[in-house]
Amino acid sequence: MEHTGIRANHIKTAVIALLLLIIYSPTISWLMDRWSAHDSYYSHGFLVPLVSLYVLWIKRAKLSKMRLKPAAWGVWLILGGLLLHLASALLRVYFTSAFSMIPVIAGLVVYFCGVAVFRETLFAILFLAFMMPLPLVTIVGITFKMKMFAAYWANKVINAMGIRAVLDGSVIKMRTTHVIVEDVCSGLRSLISLLALGTIIAYLSSKLTRLKKVIVFFAAGVMAILANIVRIVFMAVTSEVWGANFTQGPLHTLSGLLVFVVAFIGLMIVVREIE
Repeated sequence: MEHTGIRANHIKTAVIALLLLIIYSPTISWLMDRWSAHDSYYSHGFLVPLVSLYVLWIKRAKLSKMRLKPAAWGVWLILGGLLLHLASALLRVYFTSAFSMIPVIAGLVVYFCGVAVFRETLFAILFLAFMMPLPLVTIVGITFKMKMFAAYWANKVINAMGIRAVLDGSVIKMRTTHVIVEDVCSGLRSLISLLALGTIIAYLSSKLTRLKKVIVFFAAGVMAILANIVRIVFMAVTSEVWGANFTQGPLHTLSGLLVFVVAFIGLMIVVREIE
């Protein structure tokens, strides 16, 4: 009888998963298109569900020992999420449709497993928000403000280094050359990725208090912004000394990767210092 019950639960889970895949197939297709788009700010989106699954996997022993106490109110979360998805599908607003997955998943956990299991899996569920691309109009607005902020402070640093530079919009003009801080150089990609990474590092660290976890989260954002400013300064100085052609191609790509590496190292230093 026990094996029959387990098999029935597995079948029920598989059916629900299949139904959700069918219902959300247009949204999932949209997500994958945004993740794989050229110069995407959400190329990390493919990894986010795997991270959530990893969090559940390291909790598997504790979860397997918990008693299932289904709570009927979970159905309201499910209905709310599905209604939001339906409205989003009719209006072709994929952003809110994608976010509606979170209350649906949360509701399913509450309805079939209970509040205790929900609390234990809440982080893994909420972490999925990092794979949801913001609307393009929002990204444009944030990108503009971030690139102007980065250009302003990079210009300040360049002048402090003894290199005469004048800021004209998002263009840093020097004596023999200039550097344009474009949207892709705003640092938004690194910011989103570092915030996700900082969140998972803070959550998994058993040595950090709740306050210190919050500090790590905000430190991840600060490190991403600072590293991007350093990148712009590096590109500007290199362009002024060796010429604009020297900064094109591989060096430009490599500097983008170094932004993330430098920010990650800075974040790990912060974590080590406050543990």
